[in-house]
Amino acid sequence: LDSNFAYAHTLCGHEYFANEDFEKGLVCFRNAIKIDERHYNAWYGLGTIYYRQEKYVNAEYHFGRALKINTRSSVLHCYRGMALHALNRNSEALDCLQAAIRLDWKNPLAKFEKASVLLSEERYEEALAELEILKDFAPREASVFFLMGKIYKKLDRTKQAMLNFSTALDLKPASSDVNLIKSAIEKLQMPEDSEDEEL
Repeated sequence: LDSNFAYAHTLCGHEYFANEDFEKGLVCFRNAIKIDERHYNAWYGLGTIYYRQEKYVNAEYHFGRALKINTRSSVLHCYRGMALHALNRNSEALDCLQAAIRLDWKNPLAKFEKASVLLSEERYEEALAELEILKDFAPREASVFFLMGKIYKKLDRTKQAMLNFSTALDLKPASSDVNLIKSAIEKLQMPEDSEDEEL
């Protein structure tokens, strides 16, 4: 490893992140920034680690630093929006996610996260409209149908909720997600409760 090559440190950081060795990942990303403080990918890498660790203030700061360097990145706008949403700064989150979509209108994560923010703001019809568009880009993504089912349940549209939960289940999601979907189907006939299920 060339100790003066920022990108090499960043690649190592992403490898450590993928293997969930966050401490070594942090060291690599910081080394990259010491070499080149305008290396936005290293700032992004730090943000992803802090986001995974649920240190959302730190995540938002580092995504913001990356964005100051590369303002045209849909991915950076999206991740900053996700961190802002986690901090309940929903208006700012929507602005970031909308910017991500403007830069790449096919960015499925930005559309999904925008729908999630709209759901948390109880803007159900807008969230559904975003998810309907997303279905065209990701027709086999169980989490899209699961979220639609949750929204339809909130709107007391039980048949549509059941249809979307069933579709999510038919798409063979991960086993941990199967339990969430089955639980949502079981709760469908129950009164509104405090649900925090997320795929």
